Amino acid sequence: MIDLVKRKISRWRKAKNRSKGSIRFSPDRPRVVVYKSRKYLYAQVVDDFNKKILLTVSSISRDLKDKKLGKNVESAKILGKELGKRLKEKNIASICFDRNGFKYHGKIKALAEACREEGIKF
Repeated sequence: MIDLVKRKISRWRKAKNRSKGSIRFSPDRPRVVVYKSRKYLYAQVVDDFNKKILLTVSSISRDLKDKKLGKNVESAKILGKELGKRLKEKNIASICFDRNGFKYHGKIKALAEACREEGIKF
């Protein structure tokens, strides 16, 4: 059982490193890193050049607590819209989307499309 978990983690780390190769970093476009655990979704906006986290949104944050978000597609859409609103407040119009080794479908895709609907360019 332990070997199975270790293999799964090593596959995820390899996919994570592969997905970072296609991202074009620039000082004008911060990177949005998405992570999904077994229960929750997280998204962080990272400025790689200044090495700072600009903002973070998660399905367990206090301001979204009343919406009872979990780890389904609907909650990913709500999280993406909230991320788009907060990016607009910080005057960030375009970002680099880092899917962090996860496949671009389902929750990850719903989060990205909801953020695009708010007017954020990828």
